[in-house]
Amino acid sequence: MDINSALNALMYIVPALIVLVTAYMLLKRFLDNDYRIRLLSAKSTLQKDILPLRFQAYERLCLLLERISPNNLVIRISSAGLSSRELHSMLIQAVRDEYEHNLSQQVYVSTQAWMMVKNAKEEVIRIINTAASKVDDDAPSLELSKMIINLMINNEKMMAMRALEFLKQEVRELF
Repeated sequence: MDINSALNALMYIVPALIVLVTAYMLLKRFLDNDYRIRLLSAKSTLQKDILPLRFQAYERLCLLLERISPNNLVIRISSAGLSSRELHSMLIQAVRDEYEHNLSQQVYVSTQAWMMVKNAKEEVIRIINTAASKVDDDAPSLELSKMIINLMINNEKMMAMRALEFLKQEVRELF
């Protein structure tokens, strides 16, 4: 092959390669943009479905914290004629039932939020157990109720209230 035919071949090959590279780059850019648009659309659809579930989880956890707060719990569970031992069992069971009923909500909240809810539950159980240890088992339930309320009053900032504030702050950041 002589130089002229090589140059002629290059005159056809180089522009063809430039067109091929340009077409490749344009097609790649188009496909990347299309991928990003589809990804954003999928995320938007997912957010539309997940956001209400997350919001509901925060609502349910706030309700859980309110329901297991010792003052609300004692008022709701207490009844005349119970011994302190019976009330103690009923209070502990009520806290555990409320918590177990809401276990699935941890999927929708941050790990820190869930840990605060869990710690609040443990603190409430600890307060109930501490109060029960200071009252005779056969004493009227009213004595245990008073002891729980006194322990709660002495505890300046209960974990349940801190957890509730944290959940509210997290919800504000979401919306």
